[in-house]
Amino acid sequence: MYYNSSPVFLIIILATVAGWLIQWRLRSKFNQYSQIGLQSGLSGKQIAELMLADHGITDVRVISTEGRLTDHYNPADKTVNLSEAVYAERSAAAAAVAAHECGHAVQHATAYSALQFRSAMVPALSAVSKFMPLVLMAGVLLLRTTPYPLGLGILLFSLTTLFSFVTLPVEFDASKRALAWIDKRGIVTPQEHSMAKDALWWAAMTYVVAALSSLATLLYYVSLFMGSRDRR
Repeated sequence: MYYNSSPVFLIIILATVAGWLIQWRLRSKFNQYSQIGLQSGLSGKQIAELMLADHGITDVRVISTEGRLTDHYNPADKTVNLSEAVYAERSAAAAAVAAHECGHAVQHATAYSALQFRSAMVPALSAVSKFMPLVLMAGVLLLRTTPYPLGLGILLFSLTTLFSFVTLPVEFDASKRALAWIDKRGIVTPQEHSMAKDALWWAAMTYVVAALSSLATLLYYVSLFMGSRDRR
């Protein structure tokens, strides 16, 4: 049986285009919602500190980081890193991002299983990412001679794909926690809640597309590997 990799390659192209469009839409949404002032008057920093306090988390710092949409939670040093705009802004977009990143801090504090699993994968992925591209490249170049280097590359790349899919429940859960808290705490009005939810949905879609793109790429390499074996 001959494995045709063309359909999988087409999926990769479509996923890449979809990823670009979603990133554009995400930035557009955040720009739009950043222009609308929050009625509560709280900044992203204040919202983050309040959410942490409400969950009894006292060992996590809220700090400002350079860039735009560079917001993240670092479990290693227990910091909620908010981009400069989110840190100081008083908007629905800032509220959504600040609460979302604190959602990860809450996951960490409550030993959320998916986050623990993802964190446990990080050291291995850091080591693998250094030489995985070279292994895959060598595997493709040597495919007519031997399939084993590509097989090793596929094994390594599968870890990356697994990580991208493990990330999905972590991100969706953090958004769920964020939206529930800002609503219950009265941080946002119903209209602002809708904007925050919309912004977080588009942010989540970037992870979904990334996971599907990673899976398509993995299947592409698998199809090359299986095709080479069938031609022997």
